Amino acid sequence: MADVLKQLSDEGVSIWLDDLSRERLETGNLADLVKNSSVVGVTTNPTIFQGALSDGERYDAQVRELAAQGADVDATVFALTTTDVRDACDLLRPVWEATDGVDGRVSIEVAPDLAHDTEGTLASARELWAAVDRPNAYIKIPGTPEGWPAITQALGDGICVNVTLIFGLDQYAHVMEAYVAGLELARDRGVDLSTVHSVASFFVSRVDTEIDQRLEASGADPALRGKAGIANARLAYQAYERFFSGERWESLAAAGGRTQRPLWASTGVKNPDYDDTMYVIDLAVDTTVNTMPEKTLHAVADHGEFRGDQVRPHYADAAAHLEALATAGIDYDDVIAVLIREGVDKFVASWQDLLATVRASLEGAAS
Repeated sequence: MADVLKQLSDEGVSIWLDDLSRERLETGNLADLVKNSSVVGVTTNPTIFQGALSDGERYDAQVRELAAQGADVDATVFALTTTDVRDACDLLRPVWEATDGVDGRVSIEVAPDLAHDTEGTLASARELWAAVDRPNAYIKIPGTPEGWPAITQALGDGICVNVTLIFGLDQYAHVMEAYVAGLELARDRGVDLSTVHSVASFFVSRVDTEIDQRLEASGADPALRGKAGIANARLAYQAYERFFSGERWESLAAAGGRTQRPLWASTGVKNPDYDDTMYVIDLAVDTTVNTMPEKTLHAVADHGEFRGDQVRPHYADAAAHLEALATAGIDYDDVIAVLIREGVDKFVASWQDLLATVRASLEGAAS
């Protein structure tokens, strides 16, 4: 059942699970996915934690303990989430060791309401890194303009960073620049660059959702639908290959610097008319991460058809598709601006739901 997942792994695709809960940790589900389904990393976000904490009773004992200590809502959320991430890091530590730090990673995100606050983001990143206290953690920082200098400074501290909420090619260029500037800062501070890792989470399915809606509303050729997300990601990988070359990068690589791998995020297919494995199979290429919901992971294992590198041979087609969308009246820059804004807003809403869930749990524990 896991043959396709193994083929992807052998191609150089790191398979990460886009989910984490205490139930997965305590029942052995996550350990089983690592052992049998080629999973070598985990990503989390506010929506995932909100779902985990609102479902089940596995957090109740820790909530009661924190309530007895007088912890407020923010401190309780911090303790619950960092505990899960720390435990997942420990579970994945052998993978981290076997891959020289490349995989075996677990991501935790700064509070999403800091997305437009550079100093707040940096302070939160430092606090989370110290609290999790595991070398295989990733701190997720949004790829907003305010996030870019925080990314650089965090990396300069030696903090490993997962840059999230990347939708557009221009935005991605700024993220890569922030990463390289961070490595240069780390080098100047005497940090061992071989210990500084980063991924850039490029969102895929939401691009199709937004552009498909616009195409349908405009009456454009239906054949244009369902292709923008993959085309956009393919061009991002082309940009990655171009950026991590040349004299500036070679000097960092010689000092132990690693490239910032592209991570394909939002790879669950939202339109039931589309192949439910397309954001995995059609973005297969070496030196990438694909973080999947478990439903997508099982779909790929069950009926995915591995076809080798599906990115490099399609650069020209990807560029042509974006040009066709522009001809059809799709404003790419506006699409990306809307997606960034909505991405932040959705995580803020999930964060507020998470706080409300924990507030109710604390009140229940105190009664």
